[in-house]
Amino acid sequence: MIDIEVLHRVSETLASRKDADPESSYVSGLFHKGTDAICKKVAEEAAETIMAAKDKDLLHVVWEVTDVWFHTLVLLHHFGLSVDDVLAEFRRREGVSGIDEKKSRTAT
Repeated sequence: MIDIEVLHRVSETLASRKDADPESSYVSGLFHKGTDAICKKVAEEAAETIMAAKDKDLLHVVWEVTDVWFHTLVLLHHFGLSVDDVLAEFRRREGVSGIDEKKSRTAT
């Protein structure tokens, strides 16, 4: 079982770094650069995840997925969202067929 609290602790750290000096905080630097820079990091880490998976390098898959999750959390915070918003969506989808869930999003 995953310690979901670690995601909450990371989220708290991200929130605390949002207004920090960009010269002293990587996260603050991303926030100050804005949406495009954050999206670029998410895409970069996703591409690295794919490359690690294609290489069947399982340790690197874990490292890169961690980077994707981290940068996605930065993106969520950038828009005033949190890990709890994503967890609520997972709860909503739990037990729902992927096909049915996808149809429900295209119908609205």
